[in-house]
Amino acid sequence: MELALGGRTILVDCGMFQGSRSLETLNHGAFAFDPHRIDAVILTHAHIDHCGLLPKLAAQGYDRAIWCTGGTADLLEYMLADAGRIQEGDAMRRNRRRDRAGEGEFLPLYTEQDGLRAWRLARPVALGEWFEPAPGFRARLWNAGHILGSASVEIEAGGTTLLLSGDLGPDNKAFHPDPHAPKGMDHVICESTYGNRARERQTIDQRRDALEAEVKAALSRGGNLIVPTFALERTQELLLDLARLADANRIPNVPIFVDSPLANRATKVFAAHGDELEDIDGSDLFRHPSIHYVEETASSMRLNTMSGAIILAASGMCEAGRIRHHLKHNLFRRESTILFVGFQARGTLGRVILDGAKRVRISGEDVNVRAQIRRIDSYSAHADRDELHRWIADRRPIGGSLFLSHGEGDAVEGLRALVASDDPGGSIVMPRIGERYALPPGAPARRLETGRVDLADLTGEDWQNDYADFITNLKHNIAKIGNERARRDALAEMRRVLDAYEAARDDRKRRNGADRS
Repeated sequence: MELALGGRTILVDCGMFQGSRSLETLNHGAFAFDPHRIDAVILTHAHIDHCGLLPKLAAQGYDRAIWCTGGTADLLEYMLADAGRIQEGDAMRRNRRRDRAGEGEFLPLYTEQDGLRAWRLARPVALGEWFEPAPGFRARLWNAGHILGSASVEIEAGGTTLLLSGDLGPDNKAFHPDPHAPKGMDHVICESTYGNRARERQTIDQRRDALEAEVKAALSRGGNLIVPTFALERTQELLLDLARLADANRIPNVPIFVDSPLANRATKVFAAHGDELEDIDGSDLFRHPSIHYVEETASSMRLNTMSGAIILAASGMCEAGRIRHHLKHNLFRRESTILFVGFQARGTLGRVILDGAKRVRISGEDVNVRAQIRRIDSYSAHADRDELHRWIADRRPIGGSLFLSHGEGDAVEGLRALVASDDPGGSIVMPRIGERYALPPGAPARRLETGRVDLADLTGEDWQNDYADFITNLKHNIAKIGNERARRDALAEMRRVLDAYEAARDDRKRRNGADRS
């Protein structure tokens, strides 16, 4: 989010688009602002969808402060460097793929060095401490209860007060106290990730009961338990619960592999901040004898020969990292179990699997899905619909407008309807990317510029998801056709359809050219 006042401009967060390939291409586009004219960045937390474009910002000339909590600053060193390595590795793999032969070189969005350059700009500030990110702006951070170091941001500028929620954690979350922030702001910007979904209320003990049941069921089948997990926070929560269950002899004594170098580094940051965290009790549970941290690629590949192990690997939505390697080697095995413990955005491989796909395409290869697919909701780091509703209610009175952002369309609309039922006359805004608003004190926001309506089609599955599903099932579907002649006729009909689209496109081009002349 970009805030401007009197010739000064600050950003709150600078994150990556995540989801379908089409949505991710937006990361490669030009910024909607001049990086050299940004006076400061305030960062709510270290998740990539909030900080992942900071290296690109730094690579394009931004060299001023990135204000954040100490926990976030410590995590950024690893998060941003890892993001740069992923960008470089992804570019290298794409350029090697045979199906891209003859195409132009694919360049990384940024590099590992760009990530470290951005991290060095971090300026830690304590919760509740006022600071001046730029002349005319005053700000302070409040606990958001989402992940280590996460914060909501209060800003005073030009007589207007703002509160930006960042990502909010649920009530009774491991490690962190419940979210807290002031009330009586002019304008509030609140996230809506789970704005249309209420989860069953569970204590940490009940969550461990659910995990115990899933672990026992998975291991009884004789295969591996594969857990796609976010390197930051989710991995550490799972390690906390698995260690407690193992110590109480509630799960079998099997090895637990953390196959994510980034998760291993983030876990060290958690251990370093242990005195700030709840549920740790002074013990270094992350050094439990059942837990093994995998660093080298060769060691990761050796896990392919194992059965009966618990393997935690990133990324949480299965879009990159070593989890894709483990899915290729376990999805087709009936004795394996894939356990999802986090949000899966539409258009991601994780969402496709969770929605029941029988076959998926991973790194250009078709993989049958025969493994057990399971899910536990109670590990979410996001507040659900009812918790978001309460957080907003606790911020009242809101003198101007409530903005609902950071959610898929149905989630934002679900939260809007719930909040509007409390205050039918209140100003509620669901902004699009690119919209600009004037934020007067004590009065509703005024829209100054419309946003990009074309992006609505990119927030779910895109044509590349459809293509992967089509091509993955094509051979299987054709094989079902009764005889050789009918199979060839079906393929010929598909070709005729594609040729007709191409001919119609060429015809439109000719007509448009004739009209212009």
